[in-house]
Amino acid sequence: MKKILIINGHPDKESFCFGLAERYQAGVLSSGAECTLVHLIDVSFNPILTYGYRVVSELEPDLVHIQQEILKADHLVFVYPTWWGTFPALLKGFIDRIFLPNYAFKYHKDSPLWDKLLKGKTARLIVTMDAPKWYYWLLYRSPGHNAMKRATLEFCGIKPVKITSFSPIKSSDELKRAKWLKQVELLGKQQQ
Repeated sequence: MKKILIINGHPDKESFCFGLAERYQAGVLSSGAECTLVHLIDVSFNPILTYGYRVVSELEPDLVHIQQEILKADHLVFVYPTWWGTFPALLKGFIDRIFLPNYAFKYHKDSPLWDKLLKGKTARLIVTMDAPKWYYWLLYRSPGHNAMKRATLEFCGIKPVKITSFSPIKSSDELKRAKWLKQVELLGKQQQ
């Protein structure tokens, strides 16, 4: 049975991202697969990697648990808004603290090469934004998508990483949002 881990990086419990995460989970559960949903705002951790990789910071119990859930998962789903071109500080801090050397990747000694320790997993990014998708791509070259997909998840061996973007959120009406929620539930049901 496939195991899915959903990580919601939006700090506002009344956000559309919360609804997207919950509908994706509903879709997964209706398919009979196993699914865990984590709202990062409910996770107790310091988002600052105080010493970088120079000194190992002890992980809080919540982060240790989520690291174990990531290892058990076949498919990871990250739900978050695009703020200032990338993702919220809460999600960035989570990534800094949890995707650590010797857990997510391992550098080779005296070499620029590394081992990708999270191979065999796939991922989906479900991203909301106020800018139209074409504008985000054309003007900015999708920096948040590239940071999550290429510089983080693929760096650690997670492939393929698919992206579903919903925009513009600020001008969307209830009908449009209902359509997006249905689309996300279908993705969950298909475990994609």
